[in-house]
Amino acid sequence: MEEILELTKSLIRFQTVQAKPEEIQRCAAFVENWLEDHGLFHERMDHGGVPSLWVAPKNRRVPVLLMSHLDVVDGPDESFEPYTADGRLFGRGSIDDKYAVALSLFMIYRHVEALKKEGLDQNQAALGILVTGDEETGGKNGAKKALERIKADFCIALDGGNVGEIVVKEKGIFTLKLTSKGEAAHGSRPWLGKNAIDAFIEDYDRLKSFFPEPAGDHWHRTMSCNVLHAGKAFNQIPESAEAVLDIRYTENDDMDALYEEMRRSVHGDLRILKKEPLFFSGTSPYIDLLLEISPQSRTTFEHGASDARFLSEFGVPGVVWGADGEQSAHSRKERVLISSIQALHDRLEKFIKKVQDGTRRKRPSDQDGINRSAP
Repeated sequence: MEEILELTKSLIRFQTVQAKPEEIQRCAAFVENWLEDHGLFHERMDHGGVPSLWVAPKNRRVPVLLMSHLDVVDGPDESFEPYTADGRLFGRGSIDDKYAVALSLFMIYRHVEALKKEGLDQNQAALGILVTGDEETGGKNGAKKALERIKADFCIALDGGNVGEIVVKEKGIFTLKLTSKGEAAHGSRPWLGKNAIDAFIEDYDRLKSFFPEPAGDHWHRTMSCNVLHAGKAFNQIPESAEAVLDIRYTENDDMDALYEEMRRSVHGDLRILKKEPLFFSGTSPYIDLLLEISPQSRTTFEHGASDARFLSEFGVPGVVWGADGEQSAHSRKERVLISSIQALHDRLEKFIKKVQDGTRRKRPSDQDGINRSAP
């Protein structure tokens, strides 16, 4: 654990935010050097300026893939100086998601070293890892492109849940822009103009009628207005107001039909900025094995989204799992509970050992490098 924590601290010190792509590149190079120093064959892909690194058999086919990411949301400079207190590691990315990168690196190293003692090598590994650099901005140049090249029977996105909760579905993302128009006038004579903010408020109230009032942690669609631009001067009636609306939807929502209804209900211009799919775990004996190894855990859902949403696109069943961050991701006191990293490590180690034992029982005719039977 000390080695994992020290590596996590080193990763946190890189300010791997979207506005500093050079820091993401530096951090990726740091990981590459670590892999080389530990004798692990790896590959790197840069797409759209985003680095992705993976460790897998040379045929890029693996039974189980651990997925994590280097990039983080922005924060004050001091949040990139990690520290430990009260059994917790604090710092930007401590829970989202640099502890997971460090844990993945050590798990693949230990796994390959164990194979070497049996006269095997990385090409017989049941475990592979994928580390990407753009999860916080959508993952389209990272996980989505990397998963086109790596074939896995099962994927664990170490980016959510906690040791006691294995996430098997996440909401989809539907982002809209609402533009409301008005007519400029002097602020002292508002009757001579039309306030675009008033027009926006009226339209926003209409749109809210399509969403139930948030009433606790249950599975339903939601909408929030998180970005709003209007006005240029305190004494001028604004002639334009623009807002970005963040919608999270479930499998019970027909978003194309809902969008058309919403568009017809407003006077302003409503346009789609982004539509991302939902994540569903799919069925897999690997999920049963996880629950067998971690009987204290239960399957659950998550309101947020992660790179796991790309798994369904490539036909890869999987889950979102991770350590416990006490719901502190993206906050000024972002942290990870150290004991939960240990607990997660121990369960994953047992899981991978079971999977590796299963690959040894494969039929000799199985030539594709993947164990397609139950683990």
